Formats: sequence, C-alpha cells, structure tokens
Amino acid sequence: MSDILTFEEEVREILSEVKDPEIPVLTVEDLGIIREIEPLAGGKGVKVTITPTYSGCPAMNMIEMQLRAVLDAEGYAPVEVKTVLSPPWTTDWMSDEGKQKLKEYGIAPPTQQSRMDALLGETPDVECPHCGSKNTQVSSQYGSTPCKALYTCKDCLEPFDYFKCH
Repeated sequence: MSDILTFEEEVREILSEVKDPEIPVLTVEDLGIIREIEPLAGGKGVKVTITPTYSGCPAMNMIEMQLRAVLDAEGYAPVEVKTVLSPPWTTDWMSDEGKQKLKEYGIAPPTQQSRMDALLGETPDVECPHCGSKNTQVSSQYGSTPCKALYTCKDCLEPFDYFKCH
C-alpha cells in the first residue's frame, strides 16, 4: 500500500478535524455530510460539496465557515463550498464510529428503524445510552436540536436525546 495520499484523501484527512458545532464529539466525516471533494479548475483550491443533515440546519453556516478556515490554513485556497439537498442526507451516511461516539456522549444513536415506520409515526425501540435498557419512552419529538427527540429511560429514570432517523 502506498504512503502517498490522493488529493481527496488529503482533503478528507484535514476535514476530519472539523467538529459539528451542535454535537462536538462528531466530525463532519462522522456525520457523512461531505459528499464530494474536487480540485478547482487550474489546480489551485478545492471545491467541497456538502449535504446538511436536514434543510435549514442552523449548524451548516458554522460548518461551512470551519471548512473554509481549515482548508485555507492548509493552503487549499480558494475554497468553494457547495450545498446540495438531493439526495437528502440520511442517518445511513453516519459512520459506525460516529454512532458509537454519540452513545458514549449520552445521545442514543439512530436505530435501524424502517422509513415506513418513521413516516407512520411509529416510535422506534431506543436503547438508553446510560444503562442500556430498551424500556424507554419518547417525552418529546424534539430534543435539544430539531434532529433529536427527547426520551426517558423507565429503568434508570434518566432523560436523554435520541438522534432521529432520517
């Protein structure tokens, strides 16, 4: 295996340090919001295509600023950041490492709930990140951010956020 990184690998390595401002244990790579990386015409600079976790996500402006700053600092100027909404982001794009980081941080990671269940409003089986019990209930469809729901564990009685499936 070669020690030489491709352009995309180099840029992804740099971007892997950019944290989600709402959930600082996750990186943009953990979230899977980086869709494409390509050099700008002429070989100078980089274009990064991102997809927000949901349209209107307030963290995306901060993430875009962080992407620009870190790439500029590493000599990849000019930096172009393009936001695309199609295909829409899905929790399937999250890394397994990111889901584990969520759990360790006290947020229940997304379940493997089917899209049909979500559309019909059926509550997923969510494991408490504190004690591991599945004896949990939804307290509110909206938690500390719109992409999370608030749950309570009936066994350890602790409230916790659940990162909703999309």
